[in-house]
Amino acid sequence: MKRKAILVVSFGTSHNDTRQKTIDQIEMDIQQEYLEYAIYRAFTSKMIINILGSRDGIHVFTMTEAMEQMKLDGIEEVIVQPTHILNGIENDIMIHDVNLYKEDFNVILFGAPLLNVTEDYKKVIKAFVKKIPALSQNEAIVCMGHGSEHYTNASYAALDYMFKSQGYDNIYVATVEAYPSLEDIIEKLRENKYRKIILIPFMIVAGDHAKNDMAGDEDDSWKVILESEGFEVTCVLEGLGENSDIRRIFVEHINEVLTSE
Repeated sequence: MKRKAILVVSFGTSHNDTRQKTIDQIEMDIQQEYLEYAIYRAFTSKMIINILGSRDGIHVFTMTEAMEQMKLDGIEEVIVQPTHILNGIENDIMIHDVNLYKEDFNVILFGAPLLNVTEDYKKVIKAFVKKIPALSQNEAIVCMGHGSEHYTNASYAALDYMFKSQGYDNIYVATVEAYPSLEDIIEKLRENKYRKIILIPFMIVAGDHAKNDMAGDEDDSWKVILESEGFEVTCVLEGLGENSDIRRIFVEHINEVLTSE
């Protein structure tokens, strides 16, 4: 019986198509790398957990349920690896919920989210650009990040800056719910005389935000807004979790925790 476990924590998605290509794949990659560990899953979104339960009959653990189950299963050592982009609100809540169980396990360790240190940004950019087509002079990519009220939201602006410093002047990062917004980016797209825009979600899954806020047909979707501004728009509905090099970063974050112990 395995006494060590890796709890993979995601915000979650109610879109099974993207979940299978992203969250499922991240968990499988982690399992392949760490065969001696039992793998557990938890979602931090109660709303998504409820949708999956009532619509599909799929039960996904909350953080508390996952910790209770591991305790019941006799797990002694736990590595908690989030699939979050940032050390933001969801990550803070996750750490708080796990730390309530400090006395119940011999060891609890936390892996970092995707963007944690400067080296992560460089790896993410390298992984991202490997998957994009060659762009013509009048084409640009706009990445849709989620955005957060948390101070780590500055990571999106830092990523945008780093794309430029790495020589990718035609890649922009904006967010749905914070700064930089799409409006902030549109001015720059006009200044640089881009005519064609490729929209790509900068999210682990291509779920609600990607399908509706980015690529939807409602007046407030990024696609419709950009088209109304005169741009020709193409949408790529692929989550970051579909990129094997991105998934590898999460595996490396677990390894960093184990080697620094």
